[in-house]
Amino acid sequence: MGNKRHKPEEIVTKLRQVEVLVGQGMARVDAIRDVRITEQTYYRWRKQYGGMGTDQLMDLKRLQKENERLRKAVSDLTLDKLILAEAAKGKLLSPARRRTCIDHVRSQFRISERRACRVLKQHRSTQRKLPRGRADEEKLVADMIELARQYGRYGYRRIAALLRDGGWQINDKRVERLWRREGLKVPMKQPKKGRLWLNDGSCVRLRPEHRNHVWSYDFVHHRTDDGKVFRTLNILDEHSRECLAIRVKRKLNSGDVIDALSDLFILRGVPSYIRFDSGPEFIAQAVQDWIKAVGAKTAYIQPGSPWENGYCESFNARFRDEFLNGEVFYSLREAQILIEQWRKHYNTKRPHSALGYRPPAPETVVPMDQRPIMH
Repeated sequence: MGNKRHKPEEIVTKLRQVEVLVGQGMARVDAIRDVRITEQTYYRWRKQYGGMGTDQLMDLKRLQKENERLRKAVSDLTLDKLILAEAAKGKLLSPARRRTCIDHVRSQFRISERRACRVLKQHRSTQRKLPRGRADEEKLVADMIELARQYGRYGYRRIAALLRDGGWQINDKRVERLWRREGLKVPMKQPKKGRLWLNDGSCVRLRPEHRNHVWSYDFVHHRTDDGKVFRTLNILDEHSRECLAIRVKRKLNSGDVIDALSDLFILRGVPSYIRFDSGPEFIAQAVQDWIKAVGAKTAYIQPGSPWENGYCESFNARFRDEFLNGEVFYSLREAQILIEQWRKHYNTKRPHSALGYRPPAPETVVPMDQRPIMH
C-alpha cells in the first residue's frame, strides 16, 4: 500500500472511485483494494471527507487557512503582550536600556531579534551596534568618581564645573549621562523659599546689589568628639556669596561679634547694611551701637522668620551638609583648622549655582613674567 501521504483532493477522488466501483456491482472490499488503500484508511477517510465534493473541499481548505491565520495572529498578539510585560516597567527612553531589555526578553522567550526589536521599538542596527565611547571616557569617569568621592554632596552640575576647571572640555549633558550610568547619587533638591510679605504688603527682604552692600551672619552649633559644644560665627557677603569669616569658639558673645566684624572692616571696608538674626548676641545693645557708630545700617530680621536671612541660612545648610556632618573633630583646635580649610575651598574652588557654577572668590594665578620683582 505504501506510506505515501495523500492530499485532500486525492482522498476525495479515491472515495468517489470506490463509490463508483460499488455502484457497478463490485464488492466494497474489492473496490477498496482496487484503489490501493486499506479498509481502516478508507473508513477513516470516509468519516472525515465522506460526501464532500470538490467545491466543498476548496471551501474547507480556505476555512482551515483562515483559522490558521487567526490562530497565528492571536498567538503573535499574546506573545507581544508577554514581551511587553516582561520588559522593564515604564518607558525605555534610551537605546542602551532597550538593548539590555531586548537581550533579556530574547533569553526568556527564545524569539528572534527582529521580533523583539519590532515590539520594543528598537532599530535593529541600533541593537547590533554597541556604543564604543570616546577614547578619553575611562579617564573622565575616573576623575568624575574621584571628585564625587571627595565631595559626596555635590551633584553632577558642580562636578562638571570642577572638571572644566581641571581642564576637561565637556558639557553638563555628558557628565549627567556618565553620572547616571555609574549609578552615582544626586543630592536631593532644596525647596525654594518665597519672600516674606508683611500685613501691610511690604517686602522685608533687602536684596544685595554689589559687593559690600549687604553682609549677614549667624551662629551654627556643633560638637567635638567628646560631646562638648562649640559654635561658629559665619559672616557672609550676600552679593558675592563669599564667606568672609568663620569664627570658631566654645562660647561666642557680642564682644566676639564686634571683634570679628572689626577685623573685616579693616580689611574690606564697612558695608552699607548688616543683616543679623534675633539671637541675644546679635541684638545686644553694644553690637547695635557699634554698628551704627562705624557708619553701617542694620537690616533687622523679625523674630521667628529665619527665611528673611535666606543667604546666610542657605550657607549654613551647605556648611552642615557638605562638611560638618561628615567630619569628626577630636579637639577645638582641629575644628578651627579644618573649618578654615573648608572656608577657603568654599570661596575659591566650590562651584556655586547662583554664580553660574563659578566659585565666589576664585584664586587668581599671576603669570611669572607679570609678578613684581622683589629686591
